[in-house]
Amino acid sequence: MTDTYDASSIVVLEGLEAVRKRPGMYIGSTGERGLHNLLYEVAESAMDEVLLGHAGRVEVALLADGSVRVTHDGVYRRPLDEQLTVLHVAGLRRGGRHVVSWFDLGLVVVNALSDRLVAEERHGGVTNRQEYSRGKPVAPPHPTGPADGAGTTITFRPDPEIFETVTFDRSILTERFRELAALNRALDLTLTDARGDVPHTERFHSPDGVREFLARLGADPAEAIVVEREDDRMGGSMAIALAPAGDGEPQIATFANSRRLDGGTHLEGFRDGVAAILGPDARLTAVVSVKLDEPSYEGCLREILGNTPVRACVAEAVQQALETWRDEHPERAATPTTR
Repeated sequence: MTDTYDASSIVVLEGLEAVRKRPGMYIGSTGERGLHNLLYEVAESAMDEVLLGHAGRVEVALLADGSVRVTHDGVYRRPLDEQLTVLHVAGLRRGGRHVVSWFDLGLVVVNALSDRLVAEERHGGVTNRQEYSRGKPVAPPHPTGPADGAGTTITFRPDPEIFETVTFDRSILTERFRELAALNRALDLTLTDARGDVPHTERFHSPDGVREFLARLGADPAEAIVVEREDDRMGGSMAIALAPAGDGEPQIATFANSRRLDGGTHLEGFRDGVAAILGPDARLTAVVSVKLDEPSYEGCLREILGNTPVRACVAEAVQQALETWRDEHPERAATPTTR
């Protein structure tokens, strides 16, 4: 006898109508920015598994039919069908220090805003498949055959009824993935663009971390002062690289839990530490990245870090590093604003 599929027995996406009616509340916009945020939600959830030690690599592919395929060699800790179908607004993840994504809404929102999504898990020698259309299941989760090893693949196609454009810009994705790799040394990510006659593949892996990021800002990495440490007083860790700006325009890129911010206590602490040793007019290019167990954001767009202890901890670390540098290079420390 053939089993009858009863869609009413499946828990469908809670809040589906709300997500589709006001997608900007979840991904920022229905334009190019929101489209790319949709991909980031899937890719960054996979990256989290790498940073948490549950996977080793992530592969992202832009496919010819407009779909995106994201694969990692691990299996999610929570049931995948739950992540794809149940929206827990109260479950907003503030962002532990070992993850990239800062919302715990990602996969369910992607499901709601895709006209088609297919999820496959390979585990225990079996491949299981789930398929959805605009967040609603079109078939129950079911095995499709044997599997070697473990892994998870999510393939989705953004809904043209929602988005103003459904064409991803590879240069935008490249910039963000390169940034994430530099902020998270453990990441190993590849991006393949299979939309043209000849596929283009690029790998993102940065063993040199923030030092490498500094070079992208135009500073000489050979002159970099790097500060990396855990600090329980602020409930997290920091990775900071700074170097003389030279003839270029000084730049300071600041991040909290891999999210680029406009400023906050980590930037204030960095400036305090620099001013204490080199004075307030030192011309430096820097990357200031902190990762916190409980980050707190301020402003209507949550783009200012508010954790008070971070300021003193970062200031102390920067000041100590610059004191050591000054003692080792007294001739250069005497003219910090010109080098």
